[in-house]
Parts: sequence; C-alpha cells; structure tokens
Amino acid sequence: MRHLRPTCAHPARRLSGAGPLLSVALLSVALLSVALVSVALPPGGAAAEEGERRAPIGGVDLAGRGYGHGIGLSQWGAEGAARQGLGAQRILRFYYPGTGRGTVGGDVRVLISADTSDDVVVSARRALTATGSAGSARTWRLDEARPEASRWRITAADGDSLVSSQTSGGPWKRWRVLPGQAQFAAGGAPVRLHTPAGAVDYRGALRSAASGAGRDTVNVVALESYLRGVVPAEVIASTWDPDAIRAQAVAARTYAAFERAAAPGSRHYQLCDTAACQVYGGFSAEHPRADAAIRATARQVRTKDGKPIFAQFSASNGGWTRAGSFGYLRAKKDPYDPWRGNPYVPWPEGTVRISDEALEGALPQIGELTGVEVTRRDGDGPRGGRVVEVRVSGTDASSTVSGDRFRSFFGLRSDWFWLV
Repeated sequence: MRHLRPTCAHPARRLSGAGPLLSVALLSVALLSVALVSVALPPGGAAAEEGERRAPIGGVDLAGRGYGHGIGLSQWGAEGAARQGLGAQRILRFYYPGTGRGTVGGDVRVLISADTSDDVVVSARRALTATGSAGSARTWRLDEARPEASRWRITAADGDSLVSSQTSGGPWKRWRVLPGQAQFAAGGAPVRLHTPAGAVDYRGALRSAASGAGRDTVNVVALESYLRGVVPAEVIASTWDPDAIRAQAVAARTYAAFERAAAPGSRHYQLCDTAACQVYGGFSAEHPRADAAIRATARQVRTKDGKPIFAQFSASNGGWTRAGSFGYLRAKKDPYDPWRGNPYVPWPEGTVRISDEALEGALPQIGELTGVEVTRRDGDGPRGGRVVEVRVSGTDASSTVSGDRFRSFFGLRSDWFWLV
C-alpha cells in the first residue's frame, strides 16, 4: 500500500515547495495528460452541488480551504487547539482517537535526496571516522590518518568502498579501500555533507549505500536526533505554542516508527527526507524550541494494539478531518483548524485560475474545452466536502480525474475546492 504523505505547516516551505511540495505538483501539462485517467466512483460520497457545471471562457476559477490531504493531525489545528488551552496529549487524542501511548527508541535510516551523485563527500573535522560494513571492519580515525585533508570522499569500488581525501581544492588522493559499503561519522558531533544542492550538517553516520548499479547517501541516526531535524521543518517552532510543537514531535516520532517497521528489510533506507515521508533538514534545521518539545515527549508515540500507528498529518484540514486507511484516522468536524490565525481557511489567494489552454493541453483528446464539472464529493463538511471526482469535457470527448489528482497536477493547496 502506498501511503499519502504528510505535509507541513512551515510557511517558508509551503510557498517555496518544500514541506508539502505543492510547487513540484506544477508539472508540465504533458505529465497530466498521462495521469488523468477515468476512475471508479468510491461508495458513498455526495453528488456535486447544483451550479458546479461551467462552460469556461478563458478558464475556470476555483476557491478552496485547507492545505494537504487532511488526514490525521492538522498542524494549524493543533496550534489552534493549543491556543484554546488543550495540552499535547488531548490534541493527539482528538486527531488519533482510540489510540494509546507507548515508547520507542533505536535508529532510523534516512535517504538524503539532495545527494544525487554516487559519492559521499564530507568536510574534514576532528574525530571524523570511516568504517566499512563487511565482517569485522575496522573503524579508522581520519583526522589522524591525514590531518592536512579538507574533505573526504567515498566512491564505489567493485562492491567495496574507496575512501579518498582532498586538500584545499586539490586533486582527490586515494587513501584505502574499505570492505563493503562504508560510512563517515564523528561520534555524536555533526558531519557536513556536500551535495550538488549545497552543504548540510547531519548527526549520526553518513553511509554510502548500494542502490542497484549506483550508490545513495543514507543518514543513519538515532530516532530522537532525527526528530530534531524534522519538527522545526514541519511546524513554526519559533512562535508556535509549546503544546502544538509537542504534539507534532509525538506525531513525527510515531510516523517514523511506523515507516521503519513497514520498510522492507532488504531496502537500504526506511524514510526519505522530503514531504513524501516527512521533511528532514538534519542538524542544520534544528531549533531550541523544537528540541525542548522533543525532550519533553522523549520516546513517546501513539499506539494501537501495542504498535505505533500510521500517524499521518497535514498542514490544515480546512475544518474537517478526512478518513484514512485505519479506524483511528476518522472523518469528523475539526473545531480547532479554522481559527482566526490559520491562513489556509479559506485559501489566502482567494481564487485560482486554471486556463482553458492548460486544460486542453493536459487533455488533448477532449478537443476544445466546453465544461468542467465536479461530479462527486465525499460529503464531509461545508459545500459537500472534498472533491472525489471531476469531469472535464470538450468538443471531442470528456475525461474524468480524481479530485486529489486534479489538485496535485494543477498545484492546488487541497482537494477541497469549488468552482467560483
């Protein structure tokens, strides 16, 4: 089963594309033409309201509410609840009803998506070590082996790992081959990773992990240290209420523990560092108020039948939670999400225009656009709730697409929208 990703409330990421990554949904219309396919109607739901049929001239205007998939915890809703005096545990019980409390520990393996090269390059630093993975591989102290080095690198070498050093931008010099995969670490201190996208500091180890014919960079890090790079990337740790941040810390820890347990044992990572899992910025993203929330909730998770739950979350549910794939992810009215400070109820831009050229380019088989019709909603909340199905009609044919896919490929904040 492929899980819907969580999305984050941090406005800097919400607008730039990290966090919920809605900007990456603004793909070419050519991609949309592949993805828009007829879908079967789910049971239940609600018919579209009268007046939602449009014969557009120059495009269609949409308005809406919420940000993200709306399942589980609402981050802006948690902040609204905390401002009404609810503690973190009451917030979590509201968004994950029927769940209990538990504890977890251990490490997680996180894929570093920005490192698109096959090597792992780090800055030299005190106590930096390199270790191979095969058998009883030895750990080497690199700052003692070559104290003049400014950078170190791991590259693949016929199934093993070649470690090289560089001094002040000079050529790479072979140091030695370590057995199997290899990794850099510096005890409990952060290590600076250099990627094509820039440099980021990470706690734990930075592993060169085999991935098919190439290599991926994977951060092997203690779960509590991992959270220090997640929570401030997901919520506004600098200003939000401590109980909202604590609720996010427990949700993020629980989500990570669930994904760790669900990951195939043969896969070299358990989580990614984007909103396809949950946003992770490493040591470079850490914030003292998030650190305090993580310490205050140390090792705590939400559980069902003694196991961590699938603790989905999104930025804003628009005032009504959406049903998920487990019984504790229920659809119900949320009195906390639509508070005065939530900028996404309604959408801050008011209306969004989708041009007829964009729709026709996405669906060339329809010919000239004659209408857009919301044909099915889920029935949960005002205006019939979230869109389940949209039909786009033209002079030659019509095409049907799910509300979530329509949202994704046209960069809408959520699938709770309506024609203006």
